Amino acid sequence: MRTDPDLITTPVTPDLLRGALDAEHTGRGLLPHRLPARARAQCDDGQLAMAESQPSGVRLAFRTRATVVALDALPVKRVYAGGPPRPDGVYELFVDGRPAGRGTVPGGDTLTIDMATWAMTREPGPPGTLRFTGLPARDKDVEIWLPHDETTELVALRTDAPVGPAPDRGRAVWLHHGSSLSHGSHAESPAGTWPALAASLGGVELVNLGFGGGALLDPFTARAMRDTPADLISLKIGINLVNADLMRRRAFGPAVHGFLDTVREGHPNAPLLVVSPLYCPIHEDTPGPSVPDPGGLSAGRLEFRAAGDPAERAAGKLTLAVIREELSRVVERRAAEDPNLRYLDGRELYGPADFAELPLPDQLHPDAAAHRRVGERFARLAFGANGALAVPGA
Repeated sequence: MRTDPDLITTPVTPDLLRGALDAEHTGRGLLPHRLPARARAQCDDGQLAMAESQPSGVRLAFRTRATVVALDALPVKRVYAGGPPRPDGVYELFVDGRPAGRGTVPGGDTLTIDMATWAMTREPGPPGTLRFTGLPARDKDVEIWLPHDETTELVALRTDAPVGPAPDRGRAVWLHHGSSLSHGSHAESPAGTWPALAASLGGVELVNLGFGGGALLDPFTARAMRDTPADLISLKIGINLVNADLMRRRAFGPAVHGFLDTVREGHPNAPLLVVSPLYCPIHEDTPGPSVPDPGGLSAGRLEFRAAGDPAERAAGKLTLAVIREELSRVVERRAAEDPNLRYLDGRELYGPADFAELPLPDQLHPDAAAHRRVGERFARLAFGANGALAVPGA
């Protein structure tokens, strides 16, 4: 970690964070969380713990005249045993809302994951430093978007002028929950995930509760959404339930109703959009679970296949087609008494024609170009005129 004696050191405190629901003092730094402590205590799943601690949509936001900004951080680098190497997480700088640079932080801990058993081992490492120079010498709003797919403990912020929390600009808060697609898998940068792109285009403040492998209609997530201040809400539901082969058709509809009931306890009148899964050929009509394809691994690629049998639909196993049908039915029934509830078929965001042009590299997740397309379409369909999440007066 680089030291600069001429810079002012500012401890990273929760008032400098946007997009996090909690922040944990670890003894080494401040660890942003996207689920509150009470929710985290109700689930022992290592995958969810990893996903919610990856700060997708979380950013440092402050106002300063500084021309030099250095961030000391301790990232967690993931290694999938037998899989291809992963790139370092990207930190993205914005000045007064405009892109102004990006970089990575060296060092950090290493988390090795066995994809056969999902066992995880962690080796400690040193913190590193990200440095931006040449910023304009005037008062300005600065944001550093943290890596969407790399857990990061924030040690200190160092600048050549004092910093303070960024002022509230009065933008509507959009609270979104979804799967790894919403989390940002295969996006090229934290501001390049489709929810971040949609939020930028829609002029709203993002709180992203997209969790890789973790959109499972968990009651603690519904309660977290209930208790989080928000003006606009969306839920993208389905693909993880198939991935995990978690429940059957009989349980799915009531679970969706229960999740929506809980969210509505805290947000009885907020515009609420339910989004069904994007197009994904391996699971359109074939149940899960999703498993790594050994052929891809042997060639140094991480790819997935559907391990279920289409005949199992008769026994109530879920497919994406079944989930879309059920979600549409649930929303239609509830909308009779909830005029602020709407439904969006995920294939309007990414459908068969999009797959033909921009195929899913690992059979599950969109690439960077597809993230841009989904974000642009969501902004138009949800935040545009007459959209379910249109901001009044925008």
